[in-house]
Amino acid sequence: MQTTFTDAQLKDPAVRRSNEILRACVHCGFCTATCPTYQILGDELDSPRGRIYLIKDMLENERVPDARTVKHIDRCLSCLACMTTCPSGVHYMHLVDHARDYIEQTYKRPFSDRALRWVLAHILPYPMRFRVALIGAKIGRPFARLMPDVRLRAMLEMAPENIPPVSRNDDPQSFAAKGARKMRVALMTGCAQKALNTDINDATIRLLTRLGAEVVVAEGAGCCGALTHHMGKTTESHKTAAKNIRAWVREMDGAGLDAIVINTSGCGTTVKDYGHMFRNDPLAADAARVAAIAQDVSEVLVDLTAPDAQGTPWQPSREWTGPDGAMLVAYHAACSLQHGQQIKTHPKTLLKRAGFNVVEPADSHLCCGSAGTYNLLQPEISAQLKERKVKTLEARKPDVIAAGNIGCMMQIGSAAAVPVVHTVELLDWAWGGPKPPALLDGQRRKDAVPRLR
Repeated sequence: MQTTFTDAQLKDPAVRRSNEILRACVHCGFCTATCPTYQILGDELDSPRGRIYLIKDMLENERVPDARTVKHIDRCLSCLACMTTCPSGVHYMHLVDHARDYIEQTYKRPFSDRALRWVLAHILPYPMRFRVALIGAKIGRPFARLMPDVRLRAMLEMAPENIPPVSRNDDPQSFAAKGARKMRVALMTGCAQKALNTDINDATIRLLTRLGAEVVVAEGAGCCGALTHHMGKTTESHKTAAKNIRAWVREMDGAGLDAIVINTSGCGTTVKDYGHMFRNDPLAADAARVAAIAQDVSEVLVDLTAPDAQGTPWQPSREWTGPDGAMLVAYHAACSLQHGQQIKTHPKTLLKRAGFNVVEPADSHLCCGSAGTYNLLQPEISAQLKERKVKTLEARKPDVIAAGNIGCMMQIGSAAAVPVVHTVELLDWAWGGPKPPALLDGQRRKDAVPRLR
């Protein structure tokens, strides 16, 4: 794509990066085939190619974006399926992030939009505030239908039936490895996940320590910044991300870290991009160091459970049987994992090593519609994507659905007839941990039970 940025404009590092990305695009349109919003809406401007044109025009002309441009960019899920599909290597993620930052700085949204985004930015990244908000939403949920704004209804309806108690495992501390220590890792405990589902971090700690990893929850670490970053609120996102960088660097320069383990794939995509986010910041070197050792939990577990030098494979302590054989797990590939981090096989490999029968839904590359705050900001489109995803998952008739991202779990779990759990919860169970609580509520389609070896 030909661009006409001036030399003065290209002095801005963000513009210079966007120019590189725009020039890589060859208008081929391959991205439209895998874009969820284009498939639903059928509008070229709701495809990556269409949004690229809008962003190019907005940035080149340094114009205040109009409502039409903002609408189509807001409708982007940032699922990044287009990046997986693109034969030219267009880094759409950096481009759309720049566009959102530009919109945040130059466009005055309607008051209701500004208010809603302020609430999301000042509640979701803070676990205790989020807990209080969830309690309020749970109380108000019976009155959701009376809300005039569909987005407010979505906020009330997202509240889970049960809000888990605070897990003290999320407090700053260190968990010793069981047996010989193989590695020392920092676990990112996150923000919204600590309010919505404490079982995930608990299972992660149990599994990692059982497999020989010392796990540290670093003092000062918290939200990765993804939620505000994708709303274009760069100052807020960098502020929280900087806290993580400083916290993890202290551990790296202290007792040392082999990896920073992340069990929420949306966070993992952002942390792995810290080097780019802070490239012009005094924290640039430290941000790059952190990004270099950030790993999804599946990446770490694949190594820890690999066959040993003698070729002996990792063996779970249980096998899973039910009336129809091995427990059937439908694996949902979170967009941030398969497209953002290009991790596509590790979770399935791990589940198979643990003895589960793993299947995938049709069109597994398509988004479930959660996408951070998307299901709250664009609830109508999100609902259509959720319906399609749940339908394709349940078509495989699984005993349980597994995913590696809390947002996907909440989105799919709100409509699925079978339990939805984190992949790590199943692996922890297979290796001697407790049964995932979601499997204890009597919602399973089949009476699949573990049998001790």
